[in-house]
Amino acid sequence: MDASLLNILLYVVIVLIPIVAQINISLSYGKYKKEDNKKKISGFEVARKILDANGLEDIYVVETSGELTDHYDPTRKVIKLSKDIFHGETIASLAVAAHECGHAIQDKEGYTFMKIRSFLVPVVNLVSSFSWIVIMIGLFTSYFRIFLFGIGLISLSLLFQLVTLPVEFDASKRGKKELEKLKLCSQDEKEGVRKMLLSAALTYVASVLTSILEIVRLLILFNMNDDNR
Repeated sequence: MDASLLNILLYVVIVLIPIVAQINISLSYGKYKKEDNKKKISGFEVARKILDANGLEDIYVVETSGELTDHYDPTRKVIKLSKDIFHGETIASLAVAAHECGHAIQDKEGYTFMKIRSFLVPVVNLVSSFSWIVIMIGLFTSYFRIFLFGIGLISLSLLFQLVTLPVEFDASKRGKKELEKLKLCSQDEKEGVRKMLLSAALTYVASVLTSILEIVRLLILFNMNDDNR
């Protein structure tokens, strides 16, 4: 296949992958935030029950703005749930709250991949701001060592995304286990929880695929640029 055509094809795929992943999670969330859970418990109550059952009474559960902005902050030991999840008595609230509690339990137990991810956060934040500048300099000058250095910087972000995968999948696994152990969801609701969490996890898979394809595309661009000189 012609390099120019392959580059265009890769670019289209790179754009489409996150869009498809986002549509998938939006559809799943849109469905399950409308389905009430049978116990009529809110995301806050779910989180509080799971945390207390695991000796994590010192972790706060607070409301945060936005939609699907739910996360666990390991530095402040706080679980932040978006408004619909915090107050909602839905299947989505069960799934998301349990997942974030899964992260808190990981933190308590010193889950290896979570510790690696926490270590990488400041490094990735530092290099991400200038990695593309290095890439562009390498491309325009056709100086492979500079370009390769830029690719190395981008690869750190890819490494971070790869480490994030087991962290997210494990948190979902722990969350589902807690819901079952504490009898917070019925047998019928488990499938909804599973689908909701899977859709969320696939957004991280999409990020990894996008980063890999972006690196491949950049290598093709460099070769094209070098051949034209």
